[in-house]
Amino acid sequence: MHNWLFVLFMTLFLVPLFIWGFSTLQRERWQILCTVPVRKMADGSWQGQNLTYYGLFNALALCAAVALVLILTGAAGVPVMVFAAITCAILGICLPASSVIARWVEKKPSTFSVGAASFLGIVLGPWLVVPLEMIARRFTGTGFDPMAVLSAMIVAYALGEGIGRLACISFGCCYGKPMDQMPQAVQRYLSWAAFTYTGCTKKIAYAHHLEGQKIFAVPAVTAVLYSASALAGTLLYLSGSYAWAFFLCLFVTQIWRFFSEFLRADYRGDRKISVYQIMSLSTVPYGLLLPFFFPAAGPAGDIAAGLRQFWNPATILSLQTIGIIMFLRTGRSQVTGSGVSFFVKEDRI
Repeated sequence: MHNWLFVLFMTLFLVPLFIWGFSTLQRERWQILCTVPVRKMADGSWQGQNLTYYGLFNALALCAAVALVLILTGAAGVPVMVFAAITCAILGICLPASSVIARWVEKKPSTFSVGAASFLGIVLGPWLVVPLEMIARRFTGTGFDPMAVLSAMIVAYALGEGIGRLACISFGCCYGKPMDQMPQAVQRYLSWAAFTYTGCTKKIAYAHHLEGQKIFAVPAVTAVLYSASALAGTLLYLSGSYAWAFFLCLFVTQIWRFFSEFLRADYRGDRKISVYQIMSLSTVPYGLLLPFFFPAAGPAGDIAAGLRQFWNPATILSLQTIGIIMFLRTGRSQVTGSGVSFFVKEDRI
């Protein structure tokens, strides 16, 4: 019963967020969160650094994913120090490397790819978890189930990327093709799944000049699919079905990533099948092999224990720190500029 209540709470958080985001974030108003003046110009105005909703939603997505990993691993009895070590290792490797891979694929100086980060996380995850389990067993006398950690990571990744698609809508990236270029079945049955972006500083406007056109809402569909798989995966995980939770979220996220790129209009490299698609497709057979090396199931999770592990000041402060770092990394716009001027309101003196 407690497991269902936890998933219900997650659902009640996600549904209003997505309803608001899908109806609002494609507008021009919802790209720039604020502007910080950084340098005074000769005319008396200030050059500004734009801070974006893209960074805000990426920070929210990362915090939600890390929090879910903590709660799920805590419910499975994984020590909090193991969680902390794995999280630091994964983020420390995947975030910088994903930018390098994205620049190599897209040939752009300022870009970032969640697809590259997820590929690295899925591939490197087992090679980080197993040594940590051996270290924990040697020095503490108690081990943990590696599959419980790997499954929690992929479930949390699905949730994080689902929420993170709100960042894509705000920036106008990862966009679909115009509805009139979509297959007839999509035009007929999914005509409601369309966005109309406004604002010349959104990527869809300056990269493909599609401002004001009806665009297939790939980010919204992705957000719903990934988040739904995360909710179902959470229930499977808490029932002890680690392998099934892992398979479900891996299959939904990676197969949809492969097929969704055929529906997208943004640049993903010069190949007909992009490097990102090859990455996503290759992780599926790789992931299917993991349960042959690790136990596929465990005891039912204790969600109360997971929530107790989450609800303490050190954890909350750590999540805030991670969120701030992510916001500063992805929220400082590299492709838009601004000029700011200040004046005194004489009628208020």
